[in-house]
Amino acid sequence: MQRSQLVRPAAMFWGLTVFMPVGVPYLAALLMLAALLAAGGWRARVQRLRSNPMWWPVVAYVVWTLVVLALEPQYPQTPSNLAHGLRIAATVLMALALTRDEAIWALRGFLLMALFNIVLIAMFWVAVALKMYFPVLEVWRGVIFLIGNKSISNALLFTILGATAAVFGLQALSEHRPLRALPAFAVTLAVIVIITFSLPSRTSLLALLLVIPAACVHQWRGRLKVLALVLMAGGAIVAVGLWNSPAVQQKFELGVQELEQAQAGAVSEGSWVVRYYMYRDTGRMILDRPFTGWGIGGWTEQWHLRGPKLLADYNMPHNDFLWMGSQAGIPGALALLAIMLTGVWVAWRRDDLYGRYAFAAQLIALIATNANSALRDAQIGLSLLWMSTIYLRLAQEPGDSWRGLLPRRQAEPALSGDAPQPRRP
Repeated sequence: MQRSQLVRPAAMFWGLTVFMPVGVPYLAALLMLAALLAAGGWRARVQRLRSNPMWWPVVAYVVWTLVVLALEPQYPQTPSNLAHGLRIAATVLMALALTRDEAIWALRGFLLMALFNIVLIAMFWVAVALKMYFPVLEVWRGVIFLIGNKSISNALLFTILGATAAVFGLQALSEHRPLRALPAFAVTLAVIVIITFSLPSRTSLLALLLVIPAACVHQWRGRLKVLALVLMAGGAIVAVGLWNSPAVQQKFELGVQELEQAQAGAVSEGSWVVRYYMYRDTGRMILDRPFTGWGIGGWTEQWHLRGPKLLADYNMPHNDFLWMGSQAGIPGALALLAIMLTGVWVAWRRDDLYGRYAFAAQLIALIATNANSALRDAQIGLSLLWMSTIYLRLAQEPGDSWRGLLPRRQAEPALSGDAPQPRRP
């Protein structure tokens, strides 16, 4: 294999492994870095990065992190927090450094594995219903069962798939192609079932409920009457779905109850109880030292001093902007926010189907970053950030940027609303 072709299989391997236990995406990230270094063409990749709107937000984030590292005290958690912070920047830059074809390989791996996992989950629960034995390999355990942050990551990845399918289905409906729309909406429905019952995640459900209307706004922003009708119809469908889904209602009712209990002073391991105390006490950390924070890795030590003793084992505040704000001050939080908002803005500016795919993926990443440590936690960030930035990278290519997704010369571009284009010589 020529050196210039090393990046494509490495990119696809990362896409294929995003659902697997965290050690495998770490391996994929290292292989991706090694492939980029070995493949050459560095000048073109650097030029691509330097001209990208994401470049300066990432540079500002890295520079401020290093400034705080030099100025503020260091802690036992400093090395790990620094590594995670720099990993965030490296993941974004590696995805944006890819050529269009290399990014397509990464996307191909993700979509292939996501669809395979839907089939796998369906087969497992059919086997359970029929009381048949179904072997579950360890690498798929976090896909089928709710097991810690890896399952949260997988639910968010399914949410990206569900949003992608919904965007494609809406485009097909607008083109009067219902036979295209129905399979796409079936995938979205399958994702809803997964993130409600198999990998229950309030963050993923909330993200999907917010992102699909946002995608409608993106699609029909120039046709307000059509947009109003679509949002009304979608709102009615969601209302009926929620009314007939006690499981979803119970999840959000439990969250409200946990929040009320926390405000009354109760301490427990409840999801929203934990977040209440984390957000409150981390906000106080930022107010106490707003400019440079407590130093890289300082959140954990401050949390041990301020937080409830029952919750002392946590090492991140379930919100990456609060994490950066506590350890690098308001400038650090704003630098991280600038990375995420720039991605949303770049996707919003492209007003076609491919911009809409990226817009949905970037919004999901932004929502997850506010509700979980979706970047700081490698179990989530190595996969979610990689795929959402791959979507963004493809949105920065002109024309049918998803062409060639199916590896057949005459295949119609998968998940594309456009007619197939002839290959350039």
